[in-house]
Amino acid sequence: MSDTVDLTAALAPAGPAAPHSASGEEVATHDLGAVAPPARPARRWMPKRVVATPAAYDHPHGLRIMERLGELGLETERLASNRLTGVRGETDRETYARAKSTLAIVVSPPSRRRLQPIAPSADWRFDLAEGCPAHCQYCYLAGSLSGPPVTRVYADLDDILAGLADYVGRGTITSRRAARRDEGTTFEASCYTDPLALEHLTGSWRRAVTFFGAWDAPVQLRWTTKFDDVDGFAGLRHEGRTRVRLSVNCLPVTSRFEGGTAPLPARLAALRRLAEDGYPVGLTIAPIMAMPDWRDHYGVLLDAVAAAVDGVRDLDLTAELITHRFTPGSKEVLLGWYPRTRLDLDEQSRSRKHGKFGAVKYVYPPETMTALRAWFETEIARRVPACRILYWT
Repeated sequence: MSDTVDLTAALAPAGPAAPHSASGEEVATHDLGAVAPPARPARRWMPKRVVATPAAYDHPHGLRIMERLGELGLETERLASNRLTGVRGETDRETYARAKSTLAIVVSPPSRRRLQPIAPSADWRFDLAEGCPAHCQYCYLAGSLSGPPVTRVYADLDDILAGLADYVGRGTITSRRAARRDEGTTFEASCYTDPLALEHLTGSWRRAVTFFGAWDAPVQLRWTTKFDDVDGFAGLRHEGRTRVRLSVNCLPVTSRFEGGTAPLPARLAALRRLAEDGYPVGLTIAPIMAMPDWRDHYGVLLDAVAAAVDGVRDLDLTAELITHRFTPGSKEVLLGWYPRTRLDLDEQSRSRKHGKFGAVKYVYPPETMTALRAWFETEIARRVPACRILYWT
């Protein structure tokens, strides 16, 4: 096996969105079994090794990232080419550990500059980075990687943002859904990463927020996070064109399956702070799990949300409701990563469905889906009446 990683290639393959996204479609999976480290408390991720490709030095944002990293005491190693060596160890676990502790400053591959639709979440998906330091036991991204999961951050941010203008007015979300026409053309910027896990290292999403704020067009930037480090976003001139969604779940899910992320109360406090600063905000309630006593658990969550936004003036709050599903490939990878997981991956209790690309996925049976949807629609309207549901899947 080669000891080099091609940093010009995307970390996750091109094609349909990964099944952890709202689309629920499968991508090719790779067996990385038994290499995930134990979950750890949330903290700012600090890579042990930082590298940059030669082309990264040609972009102002790449140099800004390097300067920021230098202020944090991190030295950037300039590579002689786009190939990274020294990642693979003697075992898969060692390779994984080295890759997960490495940050690469690169130029985005051409495949990432051609935007893909990502309904029902947004009109288009664009990426500022790939890779996430969290350890969510239901995450399917880990199984769709094309190689060792070295986190890549894109130096050509200015070019990426400038290229978005070509897609304005071309999406299907705003044109087909009257309830969302006020959003304009929507751009999702967190499909393959968690912005707040990397923002202290890059500053990329703050630049994106101010870019959209200065963009006099019917557009909206969207990203979601399980972290709470929003201090740097308060006071930015966002002009209401960025919707930040906090990914939330009931306590049995956040406490068991979301290693290395911010606690639920901290996320809800971040939601309130952003809302008070005038941001449109949102809840990504995902993945919804039909566990025993799920009504009670999710009732507690909705009551906590209601308390968090109580009294916020001019609140603009949405909810995106995504039920848990898995594919045969993702199940294999997740059980390899977390062999003692209590995550429900019982195929016999699910309905087998085929996505539009022919992928097999296991979802809750129709009667369970009907009960879940009816409960959430009723209880959100009752407990958090200001919240507008964007979609259910």
